[in-house]
This record gives sequence, structure tokens and C-alpha cells, in this order.
Amino acid sequence: MKTIKVLAGATLALGMVAGAAKADEVRIGLMYTLSGPPAALGEQARDGFLLAVEQLGGQLGGLDAEIIVVDDELKPDVAVTRARGLIERDDVHFVVGPIFSNVAQAIQRPIVEADRILISSNAGPSDLAGEQCHPNYFNTSYQNDQVHEVMGAVAEQRDYDRVFLMAPNYQAGRDSISGFKRHFTGEVVDEVYVPLGQLDFQGELARISAMQPDAVFTFMPGGMGINLVRQYSQAGLTDRVPFLSAFTVDETNLPAQQADALGMYSSATWTPDMDTPGNAEFVAAFEEAYEMVPAMYAMQAYDTAMLLDAAIASLDGDLSDLDAVREALRNADFSSLRGEFSFNTNQHPIQNFILAQVNEREDGLFQTEYVETVFEDYGDVYAELCSME
Repeated sequence: MKTIKVLAGATLALGMVAGAAKADEVRIGLMYTLSGPPAALGEQARDGFLLAVEQLGGQLGGLDAEIIVVDDELKPDVAVTRARGLIERDDVHFVVGPIFSNVAQAIQRPIVEADRILISSNAGPSDLAGEQCHPNYFNTSYQNDQVHEVMGAVAEQRDYDRVFLMAPNYQAGRDSISGFKRHFTGEVVDEVYVPLGQLDFQGELARISAMQPDAVFTFMPGGMGINLVRQYSQAGLTDRVPFLSAFTVDETNLPAQQADALGMYSSATWTPDMDTPGNAEFVAAFEEAYEMVPAMYAMQAYDTAMLLDAAIASLDGDLSDLDAVREALRNADFSSLRGEFSFNTNQHPIQNFILAQVNEREDGLFQTEYVETVFEDYGDVYAELCSME
């Protein structure tokens, strides 16, 4: 790869002057949460993107790739400052990231209004898919509600009449509950929003035990999910109340959760065992390079790099016309590891959504595995609120 620069702090000099890079290179800013308990999520995404660029010989679309990695620290104000640095100091063509929706909401306007393109490889807040959509904003993951809608549909199909809902109190958490309810017509016995970063769930688990719902649905990313699953198992609830989740039992958390998560369900667009073109090769390469099982965060970032590669190649490396760049992204011909992929009118994916379950592999590692497809060629409901045609 030509250059990778890691910006750990807002004042660290990178030895790069805006506009001074060569015309035959593309500059990408990767913005992910890379510190604190949620760092595992950002590291997976960062590593997935860098793996793709390495496999492409350090280039994207035939241009040398200059990659600048920044840590948003899960702080919207920090993220805005570093987004402006990527634009004003580093003169990036694209910003890829972030992980969390509150960061995406903070950085979207400064980036798109500077005539740069932001591609979210994970966060999918509802407002950015709907009324605040923008021609310079693309999403290669999902709209937040969609992944959670899967579990609402599953609960409905399995006749879980009484369900306990729990999520962090921020945009993605609220979107998750909204998504679950979209396909669930039963009784919500309780709807609990906990502070983002909470690690002790004894109070909530006591309420679940007392209420004895037919199932629990939760979205708890990162360390929150690790602790919740451990405490859920320790409370003896695993065999009594089915555990439905999104981004709670996944490959970022399973190394710590291990057997406590066995059999738990998750919703997704992809699993490591899926039989899609190039997926087995991607999983093997990721595990060899980073000694861990890839999570959906890594897959989405890898796909984003491949999307950029295809789009830039279709332009013969000419990034001077922003309208042409946007059109190339919308129509990029690349093979997504998740299978069928296309952009909706709001530049969010139309794709399949699946039910997955935690299993232990023969080598002793844990991963989520495909169970069934719940939604096919599914676009988000907020596209109709987007003014783009």
C-alpha cells in the first residue's frame, strides 16, 4: 500500500499539505471509534477496509491509495473537528465511517457541505436516510431500523406474544426499538432505554425474570453486549427466555462471550459461513491477517473499498467531476460479500436480511451462522422521505 497514516490526536502532524498530493492518487479518510470499550468495532471496520486495499495492490480504481485513519473517540465534537481536519488539511476525496449513529449525525453536514463524499460503512440513522439525505452521503451497511425489523418479524412468526425490549438511549437504540415494532403486533411488556456505555444489567434482568416474557429483544453493541450476555446467562435466563438481538452477539463480542452466547439469535445482512462469491476467501484472508473471525463491520468496510475501486475505475481515475463520481458510486459494478446489493433512491442499500445463530466452530472459535433469509431485496421505509430522485 502506498501510505497509511494514523491520526491519534487532533494536533498530530501528518506531513501532508491540502491539495499537494499527486493527481494519480485517491485520498481516503477512515473515521472509526478506535479507543475505549467500543474500539473492537472500529478496529474490525478499519482492518476490513485496509485488507481490501492491500489485496488491490495498494490502489483503488487504479489510483494509489492514501489512507488517513482517525479515531472519533465516540465523541461527536471530536469527530467534527477531525472531519474538518481530513477536509481542510488532508484534502481527502472520501470519508469512510463511522461506527456510531450519533457520530454520523454530527459529521454528515460538515463533510457533504464541503463537497466531499461521506460513505457510512456502518451507522445508519433514520434522519440521514430520510429528510436529511444528501447526494454526497452514501451508506453501504443498512438503515438502522432494518436489522432490528428482522427480529420483530421473527418474534411475530414464532408467536412470541409478550416481548421485553431494551436498547441504549441514543439514536441507534431508538431506531432499533422502532424497527422491531414495525413487524411485531404482540404486547411490549416493557421498553427500557439504558445509558450508552452501561455495563451492569442486574436491575433490568431482575425485571425480565419477574415479568417472564416470551422473549427478550435487545441491541447492545460492544462491551455493553458482552456484559449483558454474561449476566443473562449467569441469571439462568438463557434457557427460560429466548434472546433475540442485533449487534449484541457478533464476532466482536463472541471471543469474550463464548459459551454464554451459544444458541442466541442475531439479525444481520451477512455471516462468515455464507455461501456467496468471494466470502470464504475473505474470511480466510481476514483471519490470517488479524487472527480473529471477521464481523459484519469488517465485511461492510471491505465492501466499501471494493465499491470505491469499481467506481473510480469506471471513471478512469478522474475524480474532478463530483456529479460523475456520485453517479459512478450509484452504479458501481462490484461483487458484495453479502450477495445482492444495489442502492435505493436515498443511496442506502437494497439487500437481503437474515436470521443468524451463534455456534462453536470445530477449531473452538465462535461465530454467527446463517439460519434463514427473513427479508429479500429489502429497502428502508425512510427512502420515501428523501427528496433525491
